Amino acid sequence: MRILVDENIPLAEEFFGELGEVTRQPGREMTAATLRGHDVLVVRSITQVDQALLEGADKLKFVGTCTIGTDHIDTSLLAERNIGFASAPGSNAESVVDYVLSSLLLLSEEDGVSLSGKTVGIVGAGNVGGRLAARLDNLDVDCLTCDPPRAEAEGREDFVDLDAMIERADIICLHTPLVAAGEHATHHLMDRRRIDALRSGTVLVNAGRGDCLDGDALRERLESKGDLRTVLDVWEHEPAIDEALFELVDIGTPHIAGYSVDGKMLGTEMIYQAVMRHFGLPARKKLGQLKPDPWLRKIVLHSWTPPLEALSLCARACYDVRRDMLAFDRYRRRLGMAAGFDAYRREYPPAVNSRRCGSN
Repeated sequence: MRILVDENIPLAEEFFGELGEVTRQPGREMTAATLRGHDVLVVRSITQVDQALLEGADKLKFVGTCTIGTDHIDTSLLAERNIGFASAPGSNAESVVDYVLSSLLLLSEEDGVSLSGKTVGIVGAGNVGGRLAARLDNLDVDCLTCDPPRAEAEGREDFVDLDAMIERADIICLHTPLVAAGEHATHHLMDRRRIDALRSGTVLVNAGRGDCLDGDALRERLESKGDLRTVLDVWEHEPAIDEALFELVDIGTPHIAGYSVDGKMLGTEMIYQAVMRHFGLPARKKLGQLKPDPWLRKIVLHSWTPPLEALSLCARACYDVRRDMLAFDRYRRRLGMAAGFDAYRREYPPAVNSRRCGSN
């Protein structure tokens, strides 16, 4: 069996090696020609598994993506060709929550304010949004949640309308999948009208999907008024993102919110298990056997430590967003935006990566 794997997927040889030959390749360089002759394809979000790529699927039997999102996968085409498929929902959700909290804590420190008393609006109540709401709730931070598909399916009355959220929330965090069309489409969910409606001083965070936010409209709002605080980890047109917008945001990173060691390795294990199920084989490997020990094992705090102080200390010990934003800016200045974007993801520093191992 031949397995083609994105170069940034950890433990691929350890998990898939028993099945046959494992070949690594940069995700953006995968083509129909390089896919030809492979039985299994394992990717991340930067690889578009579409008609063009699948022209080389002469032997392909299974596709796995080590990510929560699946908008880069033509699942209908896979089903039509009887090619198995699996994603890794929830694998990096805690890592994304770590990223959001680290970013909010940094902005709060810069502004000399506390998260206490703020209202956080969470758009999308899935794996990431639900975990973020739970952590903030434990800190007595008020949360509003918007998730129209779930509100409709579950008859939930505790969810709020996005426009109402924009009127009430001090902080808005986007955690929706990318849905191109339909009643609950999320492409440019934060469109020009909604971006213009944001109150002065609102914090806008996008660690979901870049195309859910109208980057041109946000850039123009920041250029004309400069009255929003903004955190963008995902962007339209990655990796050739809008450099003018990047220069204006408060925190800008290259789609690495879910790039913790734990999250990436868990995603690999989940796809390995799916592959073994697909081929009717026993899953003999477990992450616990292969996972390295984290260098930071525990932090001990007194019971009287203020909750937000404890959160700030623990969050930065496990993950400090400043390291990623500063390092990415160095890569961008040295290599250019698109090349720097991909190079930083490919060469994600061991020092940062190790800090994000065992942090959840």
